[in-house]
Amino acid sequence: MAGRLLLVCAPAGFGKSSLAIEFCERLPEQWQSLWLGLSRRDSDPGRFLERLLDGLRQSFPTIGEEALGLLKMRQRHQPFAFEELLDGLLDELGQRLDPAAPLLLVLDDYHLAQGAVLDRCLQFFLNHLPAGMLLLVTSRQRPDWHLARLRLSRLLLELQEQDLRLTTEETQELLASQGASLDGEALHNLLQRSEGWVAGLRLWLLTADEAGGDESVRDLHGAQGLIRDYLLEEVIERQPAEVQSFLYDTACLERFCVELCDAVRESHDSAAILQHLQANQIFLVPLDEHGRWFRYHHLFSDLLRASPALGLSLPLSSLHLRACRWFSGQGVLDEAVEQALRAGQPDVAASLVQNFSEEHLLAEQNVAMLLRWKMDLPDSLLSSTPRLIVLYSWALALACQLDAAEDLVSQLARFLPAPTAVEQQSLLAQWLAVSGVIARGRGDSTRAEEYCTAALATLPIQRFGPRLLCLSTLANLAVVSGDLWRARGLNREALELAQRQGNPLFEAFCHYDRGRVLQARGEVTRALEEVRHGLQCLRELPAQRLYAVRARLTLYEGFMLALRLQPEEAKSRLLAGVAEARGCRDISLLIGYCILASQEGRSGRFAEAFAYLAEAERLMHIWDVPPVYYLAMITLSKCELWLTQGQVELANAWLMRLADTYSGEQAATAPEFHPQLSLHIEIHRAALERRQGQVEAAERRLRALVIRAQSCGGQLLGTFAHVQLTLLLCSTGREREAQQQLLSCLEAAAGGCLLPFHELLAHQPGWLREQLQTAPHTALTEALQLHLPESAEVGQSFASLGVAESLSTRELAVLRLIALGCSNQEISERLFISLHTVKTHARHINSKLGVERRTQAVARAKSLGLLR
Repeated sequence: MAGRLLLVCAPAGFGKSSLAIEFCERLPEQWQSLWLGLSRRDSDPGRFLERLLDGLRQSFPTIGEEALGLLKMRQRHQPFAFEELLDGLLDELGQRLDPAAPLLLVLDDYHLAQGAVLDRCLQFFLNHLPAGMLLLVTSRQRPDWHLARLRLSRLLLELQEQDLRLTTEETQELLASQGASLDGEALHNLLQRSEGWVAGLRLWLLTADEAGGDESVRDLHGAQGLIRDYLLEEVIERQPAEVQSFLYDTACLERFCVELCDAVRESHDSAAILQHLQANQIFLVPLDEHGRWFRYHHLFSDLLRASPALGLSLPLSSLHLRACRWFSGQGVLDEAVEQALRAGQPDVAASLVQNFSEEHLLAEQNVAMLLRWKMDLPDSLLSSTPRLIVLYSWALALACQLDAAEDLVSQLARFLPAPTAVEQQSLLAQWLAVSGVIARGRGDSTRAEEYCTAALATLPIQRFGPRLLCLSTLANLAVVSGDLWRARGLNREALELAQRQGNPLFEAFCHYDRGRVLQARGEVTRALEEVRHGLQCLRELPAQRLYAVRARLTLYEGFMLALRLQPEEAKSRLLAGVAEARGCRDISLLIGYCILASQEGRSGRFAEAFAYLAEAERLMHIWDVPPVYYLAMITLSKCELWLTQGQVELANAWLMRLADTYSGEQAATAPEFHPQLSLHIEIHRAALERRQGQVEAAERRLRALVIRAQSCGGQLLGTFAHVQLTLLLCSTGREREAQQQLLSCLEAAAGGCLLPFHELLAHQPGWLREQLQTAPHTALTEALQLHLPESAEVGQSFASLGVAESLSTRELAVLRLIALGCSNQEISERLFISLHTVKTHARHINSKLGVERRTQAVARAKSLGLLR
């Protein structure tokens, strides 16, 4: 309010006028306000100034008498020099305005009156605005004003569409205030499709209220009665005919750019029309930072697609076919296939699918898209050529449709013997590779190992996609058998192959596999770096497209952050990974849901924890995923929650079942996403025995686990066993043994894993603090000290020293390293926190100590006795 201009610019129905009204209602008492609701007639500067003077005279009765007389005598068609008139008016305003009683001038719906002349008039007015006056403008179209100087001087506040969109929490609050109760898929659909558009939500609420219990209006759709009427009257019918035609012709496209629109419409004016849509805020959503690709707001495209006959220049099938040709020419085969199917041309779609290489399919692994195509293509086409059989066998195997994949790949036998020896060997190698992945999915480790090894020996070098999947499968089986060194070697071979091919998706996939092995070895810090390196490989990929490998890397980044006791950052990444994995139907989201459930359980939010697991199980049922992939993982997560809740008998019953299945000589192979399942089961059984008071049994199990983990290099599970053993020794009064065991814990966790210490931090903080003070100083001990609750002594020392706001334990640790001369990067690495977090702590330290620089902070802390 100390500036000159408040500019609120957004599409229709985003609450611009409502926001301005509420702002006026909440003005401080000394403020006056003048509201001018504009119309098309106000585009004439003379009429606008006449209305402005009439409004100002309510507060200043005699202002501008001469100017008003001249304006009333002027004919509408006559031009006039508004600068001279405004100059005098602004001088008068400057004399009459009292800074102690400032005036807010509101110009509502400026887009209705906007024109070149009025823009110049208001620019002059704005440039010479007198002190004590503030301008608030709401508009659907950005005014053609030069605002750089105001922005630079911080005299301008701009609010745009993204600022006015309702957040998820605000949307739910609006629904609750109107008595609308939605949950699950219905709520998810409403939030996703509304995109925070308040008018759409309010109109849907009115429709739902009028419809009573009618289920037909449960989903939000742009072609529904009231929303349809609003968009037609307020947006579409106000556009020129050529713009309306453009909207209907391009609504069939999920995303579009200038070149695609020109190709679909066979015209050359798309760039100008898109600029018009952007300038007039016509529900256009940018999809990249370069301003090339766009889509329409979901509800807006609903309406355009629901009534295509109103404005289509060609049949819909012809538009889709043109889009198909354009995408195919650009080499974007997946979108070309989509357009061919929508054009009703399955033969064209099948022909395009055949142009896919296994490498393209296996790199993207967008199973949802591939299965959607399978449903639209006739079965006779799917098995008509070896190429289609191989491609869709891979698709079904990746989708965990193991029976269907096996049936389809077996049809390759119809094309044997092949015309040449080379083709014969290629088909057999492809069959071996697919069969190896299918066998791994079924838990048949012997056949999976045999088939993948044979495939690697016979696959041509150019078939690097299947080769990489075979290497990944073999590495996963090596982790299951406890041979982490072999897994590491296979990972290295796969990464070298991916780097030679220069494929960023495969390279990122190899970093994901390497991160998983590093995590199993307990090298959590390195695993996190590996995962982030993989994400860095994908930085050039479009954000709006879905990639299974990016989803997996994001999920694993969240997992690593959870292992480092950074729950908020972990949750954010896990939810992002789950969303992308869900979009491309990748079952890796199981990892995300299980870790999220575990985090909620540690925080005592058991309802939320079990809800995550229920959602995971529901999706597995919907996707028809065999239980061998997910049931053990979800059951083990439930056992962990039951143990935390104290439901010992329930946990015991299910842990025994899991142990019977995954332990012993006839043990089943652990699922792909939980290759060390048997070790985790043993960890939970030991925790159960501790709770049941079976100290000797728990100790035997834990000591056996430590030895087993050491023998296979699985330090992560070894750390969990070490910490549980320390807790057991503490609880039985064996102090000296507990101290020695803690040193083993710290050695085992040197790779940066903090999560195993969670229970020790929660239940033995005083004892742990004492031990850490005498333990060798390392990055791990420093990080653990950050997670200890602040001791009473520290709080008292701050109070006695008169420091107004005490430093947290984390801030003290950062301060100690600053005193040692460490850089921000070195502090980040030593304390296992991000560089941004280090800088934030440093700012807080300076603020609390009342200093401006690091050297001053150290000197001040020493004078207070905080540092020695």
